Amino acid sequence: MKVKMEEGEKDLKAVWMDDNKVKMIDQRFLPSELKFYTAGDYKDIHKAIKKMMVRGAPAIGVTAAYGMAQAIIQEKKIEKVAEHIKSARPTAYDLFNAVEFMLDHAEKPVKAAEDYASNVIEKCRKIGEHGSELIENEDRILTHCNAGALATVDYGTALAPIRIASERGKDIHVFVDETRPRLQGARLTAWELHNEGIPHSVIVDNASGHYMFRGEIDLVIVGTDRIVSNGDIANKIGTYEKAVVAKENDIPFYVAAPVTTYDSSTETGRDIPIENRDEKEIKMINNSLIAPKDSPARNPAFDVTPAEYISGFITEKGIFSPSELDDMF
Repeated sequence: MKVKMEEGEKDLKAVWMDDNKVKMIDQRFLPSELKFYTAGDYKDIHKAIKKMMVRGAPAIGVTAAYGMAQAIIQEKKIEKVAEHIKSARPTAYDLFNAVEFMLDHAEKPVKAAEDYASNVIEKCRKIGEHGSELIENEDRILTHCNAGALATVDYGTALAPIRIASERGKDIHVFVDETRPRLQGARLTAWELHNEGIPHSVIVDNASGHYMFRGEIDLVIVGTDRIVSNGDIANKIGTYEKAVVAKENDIPFYVAAPVTTYDSSTETGRDIPIENRDEKEIKMINNSLIAPKDSPARNPAFDVTPAEYISGFITEKGIFSPSELDDMF
């Protein structure tokens, strides 16, 4: 991804491995500061995923793969490491895929992890190629959360079609949901679009229906952390609402994800484990209370969007309707 720095524009990845250390952009500090975090062992990897220094299902998977490679080199008890890393985030299916991949390719751990990362990046590029065909000149596109390069190492899932459409000269505008409570849209998606020079507007989460009703949104593209057998998805909290309102206003709603996000062992969205996070994320901003201290808060990180609200899945293999999920394989 393009990143504007004091020394000029650079091309960076969200996470990489260097001299057996795992390095990443610490996303907690964006957009005000560009900081990097170095993980020295699997406990640091667990911390980085748990504390959301790195986030987004594909990027979490790559981080886990690098962490597994690191642990194998350090001759740790690999089964114990695998379980510890998998416990960091229960909803993101790529995390489990990456760990299992590394268990199956432990004989050459660094090469296996690099291959896994390269494969993720190439899949995202292809997602961008396929998805860009859905975008017309002068389209106005709504996104939710961050499904860009920060979430996938490079290119992105939901942002990949937008990036490639822009590179091909299409005049587009992106409406960026702020995405409470951690503001991944306002902090991260807007930061990526700014660095790429793609026109965009940050809007509060509750404004998307307003712009749909006014006919100012032509297309919705989101990412996902898990697609299950019947086509339901789990994505950042608030996605379900966007999908329902989009359908009510006859606006196509697409989900962009690599096929590794597909979990055929889970039947419906109701069976997906939903991560619940600390209530402080809702009640505090910059260490200042925005709700009464004694008022309890509930903070699910994800919600489920049923397949009936999804127009199609943009994958590295093409675009599929929910009824065509089996064809993805």
